[in-house]
Amino acid sequence: MFYVYILFSVRSAKTYVDRRLIEHNLTEAKGFTLRYRPWTLIRTETFDTKSEAMMREKYLKTGRGREDVKKYVATFLDAGGAVSAAAEKD
Repeated sequence: MFYVYILFSVRSAKTYVDRRLIEHNLTEAKGFTLRYRPWTLIRTETFDTKSEAMMREKYLKTGRGREDVKKYVATFLDAGGAVSAAAEKD
């Protein structure tokens, strides 16, 4: 199984889409994700192949995909900042 994660930094109101998760909150020593810690997992999507996950990740980083990400963030914030049931399930 391969996953795509949407992370949100409540402190800085930044989003990040990626296929790696642990590195961003624990082991990453430099870069974009280090500056905006802590990250909260707001959505997880599961794929059978790495190529499917990579295609979805690339889409979410496009203009249209960013609109989807904004909807996921709005849903997260409307729920009081609690992690969505879909993110917890995966």
